[in-house]
Amino acid sequence: MRIPNIRTLLAAALLALSPALLAAQRPTLSPATKAYVTIDTAVVAITNVLLIDGTGAAARAGQTVLVQNGVITEVGPAKKVKVPAGAVTVDGTGRTLIPGMIGMHDHMYYSAAGGRSAQMSYTGPRLYLGAGVTTIRTTGSQSPYGDINLKRRIDQGLVPGPRIYVTTPYLTGPGGGGTMSVAETPEQARRFVAYWAEEGASWIKFYTNISREAMGAAIDEAHKQGMKATGHLCSVTFREAVDLHIDDLAHGGMTASDFIPGKQPDKCPPNSLVATDKGVSGDSPVATSLIAYMIEHGASMTTTPAVYELFYQNRPVQDPRVLDLMAPEVRTAYVAERTQIDTTTNWPLTAEGFARSLAFDLAFYRAGGVLASGVDPTGNGGALPGLGDQRGYEILIEGKFTPEQAVQVVTLNGAKILGIADAYGSVAPGKVADLVLIRGDLRTDPKVIQQVEIVFKDGVGYDSPKLIAATKGRVGID
Repeated sequence: MRIPNIRTLLAAALLALSPALLAAQRPTLSPATKAYVTIDTAVVAITNVLLIDGTGAAARAGQTVLVQNGVITEVGPAKKVKVPAGAVTVDGTGRTLIPGMIGMHDHMYYSAAGGRSAQMSYTGPRLYLGAGVTTIRTTGSQSPYGDINLKRRIDQGLVPGPRIYVTTPYLTGPGGGGTMSVAETPEQARRFVAYWAEEGASWIKFYTNISREAMGAAIDEAHKQGMKATGHLCSVTFREAVDLHIDDLAHGGMTASDFIPGKQPDKCPPNSLVATDKGVSGDSPVATSLIAYMIEHGASMTTTPAVYELFYQNRPVQDPRVLDLMAPEVRTAYVAERTQIDTTTNWPLTAEGFARSLAFDLAFYRAGGVLASGVDPTGNGGALPGLGDQRGYEILIEGKFTPEQAVQVVTLNGAKILGIADAYGSVAPGKVADLVLIRGDLRTDPKVIQQVEIVFKDGVGYDSPKLIAATKGRVGID
């Protein structure tokens, strides 16, 4: 008889608690964490702020948000919300307030040009939190115990960082390897899932070479264990994955091998990224049919445009902080690779293809699909933790999402996929006070998302510039 997974039981018990009780359980913060804290008091009022609440509703100007003991207690026009005596007041004039971002493809490792790979135990949590990302799903791990231990340290208040939903190491099929686990049989896949469920993972992550047989067995076992499944797919199409009851599909239409003519079962087509780039379209019959099928069967999708844009020509660095934060050798390798991409004749990944992938994401969203976002800090190294989540918001605006829609994608929709939308992901009374205060009007310029001043997690305000500055010159090392 299987002993119930204690971590699963505890997680279920916590989710059953009210946001107020959840906030009350916040641990005592260590001096190392307090060094980044600017506001830590029982009552906080953010006044006269432009509010984009995460639901997709129209922005509201002149709002006051009242927080008591880490929970939002009142939201309304500044003239109508009474600020209690003794409250710490934050003047939101000229600023935008959004929910804490929820990064749904946010690894705790970083890979870069030249084959560099580093676990980000120091830079990762500071960059995510400093950029306004208060919750992440690791979505594949190269050091799973590193992720589990970091989660524990953050939960204990020992280091600053987002709350973490841990995903298993990658599970792939024959032909994969390296730091990934290989499942050659359904039995191996089931054992893999059961083991990592006992170790505290809440999601499983599939990778390109997985077979339908192994994937189906793993998903079935994951659901029995109270886990969910996502995947960066290639050998298995999105439609096939939906038939196997996958919960979430990574990278949007960019990795949907459904669009590739002559796709063979359980095989990754050659040059699949290029083929998908040329084939995906938000309004084509195959795309429309696939989107409807995904939505009908309750499969969500996570887009990661910030990492993919780095492989397209004429997509220069959009954020000067990126190069500044990299370790010198990482920066040199990244710039060299970007130069090579931009100067190569007949580079196969086109601006038109990138636009088509964004159109697919938009079509999925408009059809009623639950679309979330994440950075995926891999590839050639230009998509940094947190900063890449911000860049993802900017690219959504480029893809014709409205600011309110884009905020919903990077906040509430992630909470829905994680099953925590009752407590997180939007700004409303009764929700935990995960909030991001941004200098400027986010409706007028998407780059305003870079101007985060204060990040509230569980009602505690962190100094965003200080968190980000602490990582200068260290990204790619630790």
